Amino acid sequence: MFHFKLNDDSELRLLEPRHAENLFLLTNKSRHFLREWLPWVDFTKDVSHSKDFIVSTLKQFGDNNGFQAGIWYKGELAGVIGLHGINWANKSTSIGYWLGEEFQGKGLMTSACKSVIDYCFNELNLKRVEIRAATENQKSQAIPERLGFQKEGCIRSSEFLYDRFVDHYVYGLIKEDYNRIT
Repeated sequence: MFHFKLNDDSELRLLEPRHAENLFLLTNKSRHFLREWLPWVDFTKDVSHSKDFIVSTLKQFGDNNGFQAGIWYKGELAGVIGLHGINWANKSTSIGYWLGEEFQGKGLMTSACKSVIDYCFNELNLKRVEIRAATENQKSQAIPERLGFQKEGCIRSSEFLYDRFVDHYVYGLIKEDYNRIT
């Protein structure tokens, strides 16, 4: 199974149906905070929605099209990180992530992203990893900037968030550049 130890306090583990209640509780507890940048929050209304999400991600993993992993901090589910899918023809993928509000500012996401990037380049042998972040979401932008991604451009009206469209910055990292900075 997919498992990465990040440090003594945190790890990444593939989400399983038994985690559905924890995932829903984390989502629900941070609902207002997460809703600012994530379009799926209002559709997650009970534990069954979290379970359906987890089941779909296990299919994604089984189909060799990426994964979704829980970020665990001191034994508690803190957030989720994963790949939106893998373009095997072009050896590329993009990373998505979120943390519950109470887990912000602990370095968890930077550490989790670094592990996922290592996995993409060293285990999956991909050429390119992308991260997209809303142009007004400085916290999300800080992750790829910290990890050596290049800001490659802006996609206007990239995503509809409840009542408005937001623009996204696209950050890219290719394997050769990553090997030079690690």
